[in-house]
Amino acid sequence: MPSKSPASETSPSHQANSGATAVQWLLRIVLWAGGLLLAGILSILIIVAIAMAVAFPNLPDISDLSDYRPKLPLRVYSVEGVLIGEFGEERRHLTPIKEIPKVMTDAVLAIEDARFYEHSGIDYKGVLRAALANLGRIKSQGASTITMQVARNVYLSTEKTYTRKIYEMLLTFKLEHLLTKDQILEIYMNQIFLGNRAYGFAAASEAYFDKPLKDISIAEAAMLAGLPKAPSAYNPISNPRRAKARQLHIIDRMLENGFITEEQALTARQEKLTVKSSAEHAKVHAEYAAETVRQLMFAQYGNETYTRGLNVYTTLRAADQEAAYKSLRRGIMDFERRQIYRGPEEFVSLPSDPQELEDAIDEALGEHPDDGDVMSALVLGADAKKITAVRLNGETVEITGEGLKPAQSGLSDKAPPNIKIRRGAVIRVTKTPKNTWEITQLPEVEGAFVALDPRNGAIKALVGGFDFQKNKFNHVTQAWRQPGSSFKPFIYSAALEKGFTPATIINDAPIFFSAGVTGGQPWEPKNYDGKFEGPMTMRRGLAKSKNMISIRILQAVGAQNAQDWITRFGFEADKHPAYLTMALGAGSVTPLQMASAYSVFANGGYRINPWLISKVTEQKGKVLLETKSPVLDESMRAIDARNAFIMDSLLQEVTRTGTAASAQAILKRPDLYGKTGTTNDSVDAWFAGFQPTLAAVSWIGYDTPRNLGARETGGGLSLPIWIRFMQQALANVPVTEPSVPEGVVNSGGEWFYNEYANKAGVTSVGLDEPSGMQGGNQVIELPPADERKKILDLFRN
Repeated sequence: MPSKSPASETSPSHQANSGATAVQWLLRIVLWAGGLLLAGILSILIIVAIAMAVAFPNLPDISDLSDYRPKLPLRVYSVEGVLIGEFGEERRHLTPIKEIPKVMTDAVLAIEDARFYEHSGIDYKGVLRAALANLGRIKSQGASTITMQVARNVYLSTEKTYTRKIYEMLLTFKLEHLLTKDQILEIYMNQIFLGNRAYGFAAASEAYFDKPLKDISIAEAAMLAGLPKAPSAYNPISNPRRAKARQLHIIDRMLENGFITEEQALTARQEKLTVKSSAEHAKVHAEYAAETVRQLMFAQYGNETYTRGLNVYTTLRAADQEAAYKSLRRGIMDFERRQIYRGPEEFVSLPSDPQELEDAIDEALGEHPDDGDVMSALVLGADAKKITAVRLNGETVEITGEGLKPAQSGLSDKAPPNIKIRRGAVIRVTKTPKNTWEITQLPEVEGAFVALDPRNGAIKALVGGFDFQKNKFNHVTQAWRQPGSSFKPFIYSAALEKGFTPATIINDAPIFFSAGVTGGQPWEPKNYDGKFEGPMTMRRGLAKSKNMISIRILQAVGAQNAQDWITRFGFEADKHPAYLTMALGAGSVTPLQMASAYSVFANGGYRINPWLISKVTEQKGKVLLETKSPVLDESMRAIDARNAFIMDSLLQEVTRTGTAASAQAILKRPDLYGKTGTTNDSVDAWFAGFQPTLAAVSWIGYDTPRNLGARETGGGLSLPIWIRFMQQALANVPVTEPSVPEGVVNSGGEWFYNEYANKAGVTSVGLDEPSGMQGGNQVIELPPADERKKILDLFRN
């Protein structure tokens, strides 16, 4: 029997000793490792303590957060409180935590920091969970609490360094010590950037859903709550698919945390959200008025204007403002339809590959954005009977029949290359009242419209041009233009004080001033139609806008007297030289000046100053400025009440039987007054008029003055704009009958000053003139020949 090897035999005692040794070694390793770990922890703690000792004194002072004042933009509102303008890098609506709906805070807490009200600033459980997830190569998780995000967003940069992290933790402890949980959450909800220049959830709710935060649903709150992580990646406008996926995840988290029920979660998942197509969309187009306010505020507050949270309330009525905007644009586009087609805005080469074609369309139309209802489109095919084009949103547009008429010259086989409408052409299209498509083009002509309350000067509507983005020049306040015949009423007003009456007979006969009389070139002014109708009353002369009548009136009154008189209405004497050409409106005015001047007739003779700002407040409602509506009194009187009354009667005749007769015919009310105006060679087209509660002026012309067209007049261009505006603005305004002031009598159906009744005033002018030179021994006041050549000749109605 073989013997056993010694190595193959182990005694029980030997095995026990070996086991004890292994345990001892294991304990030694554990103790050694523990010591190293403890040493490491102590080292880290020492390093952290040193870092804290060094860093803590350098931490920013956060005491100002107890009175949180973020950067808030300048906001401009209509009189009803409708937002019409916003200026500042950051759009933010500071909202107290008590006014933030619970559904919004629940959505934020569910995804950002569910244990916010339980931890002391740093969620250690969350840190451990994130560390394990990251070590386990699971999708990386963060562990920043809301307090840590506040510390980072308000005071620190976003760089990922250990130094910044230490500062963040220290600031977190400091914030938790200084502020309550609600204060911290309020700062977060108002401070966080959420894309589209929106800071805070109140601003984001308006930017993305066009509704106040208090009205949002669970689904909308979940969508907004997904933005802090990556505002661009989860933007529901530019990335709707990713935004929807994150929204669904947040709804699940809200359900898991008990913020909503299963039924609410199901409803929220299925809710179809309506997201704004553009964060720049405005409810009311008041860009020129808002810019005017911005300039006034900047002059007062400097750079603080854009960060202080100023709220400016204007005198504008939102409905009137929108009516003015639409009326002016329609008037300009109606004029544009009568112009020669100038050709497509650009030609691009279109590839045959579908994806490349789509990219080419996006790029081309992206460089030619829509201008309101004047939209851009890219032509895919065109012939004499049909244009097929595509818009940026992918919509296919087909233009046929009447819709092709504005661009017939571009569809002709003989059209030059720069005019020819063909595949790859970038064109403009618009919808007709019949909901069909029509080809059009961006206008070159400009316009202006302003309306104010003549009883106090409050501006109710102001549109300074066709499109603010295209041309920021405010034609209401900055455009000095010749008023033409719309200026004649002020000459007539001066004549009333010199004994003229509405019944005065004035000769509408040719006038000729020889070179000997003028001291230069001879001058032979004419009427608009080139016709002369002989003797007529002053009333009829204004209604028919007869130039010869106005010149004879001014000659009788005296140009210097008339120049002095017009300053009562707010006109500047030096812009209206004391020459006979003043009778034809050869001076310079702005539309706002004209509206203010016509208000003197409308309110019974008082001169009012136009004003736009009624109140300015700070973010928390403190009133910084408040303008009280002025009350008309005798210190503001510009002309006698009886002068204003008789001028109203004359201007009413213009809208009843004269050059503006369509006003009463369309609006069906007698309390309308005004005057058309078209200057030399149809360069400027005006209508200035009023109803006793609203004075308004419309103007159309080119920025670089040039002919509008041989048949274009104030009555045909500007009056329709005024009428369309008044149709809406006066819809619920009762007819106003003026009271007869003291010192005025009616005789034979005509109004007279008491002292000029019974033919006591000027009864006739120019009836006994010999043919040839006009003026007798009277000095003829005319501008120098070189100056006169620029401003005289054929002034129109």
